[in-house]
Amino acid sequence: MNLSNIPLRAWFATLALGCFGLVAFGLALQEMLRLSPCPLCIFQRLLYLLIGTVALGGFLLPTVRWLWVAAIAVLALLGVGVATYQSWMQLFPDLASECSFTDPNLIERMVDWLGMQVPSLFLATGFCSSKEWVFLGLSMANWSVLVFAAIAAYAAFLAGRKA
Repeated sequence: MNLSNIPLRAWFATLALGCFGLVAFGLALQEMLRLSPCPLCIFQRLLYLLIGTVALGGFLLPTVRWLWVAAIAVLALLGVGVATYQSWMQLFPDLASECSFTDPNLIERMVDWLGMQVPSLFLATGFCSSKEWVFLGLSMANWSVLVFAAIAAYAAFLAGRKA
């Protein structure tokens, strides 16, 4: 199969659906297993929603693909950083200052505000260093590092793709 035959809009639509699907999966997992998401978890959820929304913009208006691709890449790299930091907190909980135990940083303040606006989606009730869900030896934060890195690679693929 020749990937260059697939329309650019389809690539953006696939990314948008994938990101929205990840959020839906996370919400379902949270509900079924009674998980308590932390502020960094919620911020990553917000980044997935933002990437999905930007990808939707790329689907609707593909003529400015460089704008969409650049925004997706920046958001994905931010996600890699946040998820890596949370993974570090989970690996070395004694060295990390726990979310909510110090003065709230910008991310925590934004998550708190979002949690008051839409609690079913953004309410943070857990601790950043806890690993409540592990699959194949990786915590949700570890998986998120991999997914955000894959999204960044996807953005690089879209950037290098011929219009």
